[in-house]
Amino acid sequence: MTKQKGKIGIQTENIFPIIKKFLYSDHEIFLRELISNAVDATQKLKTLASLGKFKGELGDLTIQVEVNKKKGTLTVRDRGIGMTAEEVDKYINQIAFSSAEEFVKKFKTKSEAEQNAIIGHFGLGFYSSFMVSEKVEIFTKTYKKGGATKGVHWECDGSPEYIIEEYDKKDRGTEVVLHIDKENKEFLEEYKVEELLKKYCRFLPIPIQFGMETVQEPVEGEKDKDGNPKTKEVKRPKIINNTNPLWKKSPSETTDEEYKAFYRELYPMTFEEPLFHIHLNVDYPFNLTGILYFPKVKKDYELQRNKIQLYCNQVFVTDSVEGIVPEFLTLLHGVIDSPDIPLNVSRSYLQSDQNVKKISNYITRKVADKLTEIFKKDRENFEKKWDDIKIFIEYGMISEPKFYEKAEKFALLKNTDGKYFTFEEYKKHIEKTQKDKNKKLVYLYATNVDEQYSYIQAAKDRGYDVLLMDGVLDAHFINTLEQKFTDSMFARVDSNTIDKIIVKDEEIPSKLDDKQKEKVKEIFERNIDKKQFEVVFESLSETDMPVTITQNEFMRRMKDMEAIGGTGMMGLGGLPDTYNLVVNTNNPLIYKLVETEEKEQQDAVVKQLYDLARLSKGLLKGEELDKFVKRSVEIIK
Repeated sequence: MTKQKGKIGIQTENIFPIIKKFLYSDHEIFLRELISNAVDATQKLKTLASLGKFKGELGDLTIQVEVNKKKGTLTVRDRGIGMTAEEVDKYINQIAFSSAEEFVKKFKTKSEAEQNAIIGHFGLGFYSSFMVSEKVEIFTKTYKKGGATKGVHWECDGSPEYIIEEYDKKDRGTEVVLHIDKENKEFLEEYKVEELLKKYCRFLPIPIQFGMETVQEPVEGEKDKDGNPKTKEVKRPKIINNTNPLWKKSPSETTDEEYKAFYRELYPMTFEEPLFHIHLNVDYPFNLTGILYFPKVKKDYELQRNKIQLYCNQVFVTDSVEGIVPEFLTLLHGVIDSPDIPLNVSRSYLQSDQNVKKISNYITRKVADKLTEIFKKDRENFEKKWDDIKIFIEYGMISEPKFYEKAEKFALLKNTDGKYFTFEEYKKHIEKTQKDKNKKLVYLYATNVDEQYSYIQAAKDRGYDVLLMDGVLDAHFINTLEQKFTDSMFARVDSNTIDKIIVKDEEIPSKLDDKQKEKVKEIFERNIDKKQFEVVFESLSETDMPVTITQNEFMRRMKDMEAIGGTGMMGLGGLPDTYNLVVNTNNPLIYKLVETEEKEQQDAVVKQLYDLARLSKGLLKGEELDKFVKRSVEIIK
């Protein structure tokens, strides 16, 4: 074969500027594409050997990646099936470029949004190397015997023109040499290349070598003074990937320690062990394997996202898995591998793909089944982990109706005494004692035990139970439960006085008549912030506090929800907090206030009661707090 020059027959403008422009934000994926091609060529050879169609020695099939900073080249070398001159012409000059031409035609006629939706539908593969190169060379030799005893050299400088010639290559396989351009010199830095290899190729099924590493090896027959084998430093090829990741093993053959070790391999900078794992393994109606871990979640749960890694045949695709994994499970960690999800796809394509929807539904069901199993098998252990895993479960129950149906059997409610109940258990626990005037079941809850202690205690003193709803999603979750539970309502313990929330058999009569109430109201209103507080009267027990502060449940809850996002209501967060100043008409201090005629004494008592109520609610601060402390000292004197 003599040296040939040719021009690829495309009718459109030069493809390469389009590739560079379109894929610029993802230009690092060129290395993934080249390694994937090398793996594919190697696995094809192994398959041919297993079928008896290749009878030669397989030998070392390690894929080698080399950087030569002096020459400005990055090389990917495999010992796979290789190509003949005819195959180079067919697969490199014709098929790939015709796909590229079709891509350009569609690309030019679409809007920017539509352009983003067609990435991945065309076999650009090998040509992604031109995103970072001024010239690309291929040196290849087929595994076939016969007439193809010599290799082939192909060269292209990023224009439709190419050179193809015979080349004296000794070994089978393909070597792709990239001459890195000036704008992409970072890909000649070893640390950068290794970073990309570990990102995209860390679990590929064929060993990948990049550079050398120094290790300690025992010296045969020699020991040190303590009797331990002597070691020496040796250099060996550095293999950067694990060719047999844990998710490829059968769950029945995998130990807990292996799952934990694999978690540390995935997240070396995470020091806490996962709570538990779910091993996915399905081959119908789609192929999917993987391992999902429930991590310990911090309060800033948003920072925990993008921890699930998506692979296609062990090739890394993305760690942004929305659309593939249900939204609430994006907080999990782990790996999903499916050949039914192509390497290069747009987000909109994923969201509309039927296979992806089936995968999403399967993962939801599998997670629910695993949680059900753990709950039934070892409820005590499940309760110990509840506070760490409830964010996943609540998120799922809020956002996925099908998950709610399964989760309502194992989801737990925790009260302020630290006891756990299923939904059904808690309903039975309170249904005889906690109902409002409309016979609705009342779920009392607190969001902060310390801040709402007096209100919680007041409820307990009356024989009621109080839930602890202090999770980051509990404001949303309460709304979901109210919609699901029949004839029920949720009320925070400080949303009103307990006797107003839950109806008792007998009402306590008021010791103040309307005229006396008007007098008390007038005294209070001249000593309080009337824009923030409204004076209301309630007939409570003589032993209840003289003055308490409550806040409208609906408005407070809406503001809480808006603070963490997702209410769809605008502007509530900007409204000032308003409260009810509840005056207990049966407390002796209030009755004494009625009898007092001296204005100065009236004001002193009311100011103290008002500040005490605000102090218990955490509303007394700054200068007002300082005045209260000084006034209290004077009273003690």
